[in-house]
Amino acid sequence: MARGGHRHPLVIYRNVINRWWPETMAIGLLLSALTWPLYKSPFGQVEAWRWIGMLALGLGTIFFAVLLLVMRGMAYVQVFPTYVRLVSPFLRLNISHKRLRRSTTAEIRTLFPPEKMRGWKRDVIAPLGGRTAVVLELNGWPADPQLMRVFLSTFFFKDKTPHFVILVDDWMKFSTELESMRAGGDKPPPQTPRDINRSILSRLPRKK
Repeated sequence: MARGGHRHPLVIYRNVINRWWPETMAIGLLLSALTWPLYKSPFGQVEAWRWIGMLALGLGTIFFAVLLLVMRGMAYVQVFPTYVRLVSPFLRLNISHKRLRRSTTAEIRTLFPPEKMRGWKRDVIAPLGGRTAVVLELNGWPADPQLMRVFLSTFFFKDKTPHFVILVDDWMKFSTELESMRAGGDKPPPQTPRDINRSILSRLPRKK
């Protein structure tokens, strides 16, 4: 199996999940804490389903917060000799180098101007405005584009053309790995001395 490059965590997913999981955990802890006074109340003694339901909801919310933390480490991009692997918590894609037309770099604020966004999208993208992203321009989508837009963050797409916006901590290392793998991915493996000897012997005339 071909050895891949470094796994580069996807900054967008990390920032979004870092924004969500503390609030989710706090809600879960609050709901769990409210179980005790509800259990001690007259309603809780007569109708046990009230505090049991509250406890189940609180524990479920805490579990979801922990799941978000696990998912944060599941989103990454990795370069292989013949393809780029893009992994999100809900989707895994292998993007062939043959589909890759070129890779360029651009600042996030030029790709996603914060002044044109509202709500949580602006809150997520504004702190990343000065970061540099690598844009993989493709000659075709590796999967159904509508499906990818459902399971990938909206910040992977700057427009409707085939491409991916990749934001990682070390964009220079990722870009170097990409160009290095693309340059060497289609080359045949180097011949060993044994292969060379066999090639020479095969050319010698055989005795009849």
